[in-house]
Amino acid sequence: MEEWQLDFEWLRIKHLVKDLIGKDKLPDLNAVLMLIGVQELGRMQEEFTKEEKQDLMHVAVCTLLSYDGYYNFKGRDADGWPHFDLLKPVLEKGQESQEILLKKNIIRYFNEWQAETNSMPEQN
Repeated sequence: MEEWQLDFEWLRIKHLVKDLIGKDKLPDLNAVLMLIGVQELGRMQEEFTKEEKQDLMHVAVCTLLSYDGYYNFKGRDADGWPHFDLLKPVLEKGQESQEILLKKNIIRYFNEWQAETNSMPEQN
């Protein structure tokens, strides 16, 4: 994916998430990760603790990096939280490279969600 395509698709996802959560401003990467974490947890609650928010972001990152074979879903614990096995170390070094990897997989995540729910307009 070329840089302009990544920028375009990332902006599209940010607008989608903004509309989904009913906010006025575009979310940052962490807010998108939180939303994915909540989606993967499968339940929403009024408030999450700071530790739960960190866990939700970890769930999101593991889910996204499972696309590239870094993690594998292991199962859920007694409280319903997803757990993953690390299969190989993440090779991307540096914050910018890691963010690009996450953004590409976030785009894939939402494209798959679109295909499953038909809730977003088709993109050409």
